[in-house]
Amino acid sequence: MTHVHCTAGPDDAVFEERHGAVCLAAVVSGHFQYRSPAGRALLAPGAVLLGNEGQCFECGHEHGRGDRCLSVQFDGARWREIVAAVPGARRDTFALPRLPPLPGLLRYVSGLGTEQDADALEELAFGFAGAAVEALAESRPGDARVGAREERRIAEAVRHIEGRLADPLPLVQLAAEAAMSPYHFLRSFTRVVGTTPHRYVLRARLERAARLLRRTGAPVAEVALESGFGDLSSFHGSFRRWLGVSPGAYRAGGRIVAPTLGKRRW
Repeated sequence: MTHVHCTAGPDDAVFEERHGAVCLAAVVSGHFQYRSPAGRALLAPGAVLLGNEGQCFECGHEHGRGDRCLSVQFDGARWREIVAAVPGARRDTFALPRLPPLPGLLRYVSGLGTEQDADALEELAFGFAGAAVEALAESRPGDARVGAREERRIAEAVRHIEGRLADPLPLVQLAAEAAMSPYHFLRSFTRVVGTTPHRYVLRARLERAARLLRRTGAPVAEVALESGFGDLSSFHGSFRRWLGVSPGAYRAGGRIVAPTLGKRRW
């Protein structure tokens, strides 16, 4: 597992790179455009970049500077083993450029970002890969084409959301800030980011809560409030649904067991 920190911005040249192994890279912060033979997508926090071994790709930062990702790589033989162990998985190459923010992935991404034990990290990496393959087996390619102006507006909305997670973020307000009607914003956001604004905000708040639970001793109620949850019951319910355990169990270090069954390097 590799921590990738990119500082490129709108004025920096975009150049072609090549994946040296099968790559799954979870975006932790920032956003960027990813182009590969599988397609083009804006990757925002919570999304997972997908790269086939030997595949060329480009990453651009037209709408902001920098990003941080957690990148997990597997050689071809190991990757085929993982895919073969997932029921319903029919191909061992990616036909999509990314996975959107999904509940089944957050628990692993959060663990990869905070765990220090090497054995636990290995377990989380395989669990993350298996969960991604399961999600891909259920996914269907859709028409995600949007104009450059729409993409820029949505990228700005993502940046605003990440900076104001503790504030109320209703759809009507987000749409007004993006100079769009609520329905237009909802449709464009879903196409660009891969999930609805509400689910994106929820994932971002839960990711912040998970980080605070592991890195601070603040009471659970304080963590919930700091992360944008006004109702403790709602926080507990959402945390269990997305991360599979209660906030208290997550803080205690309860390990997540994988459902199935290593410059910028992706």
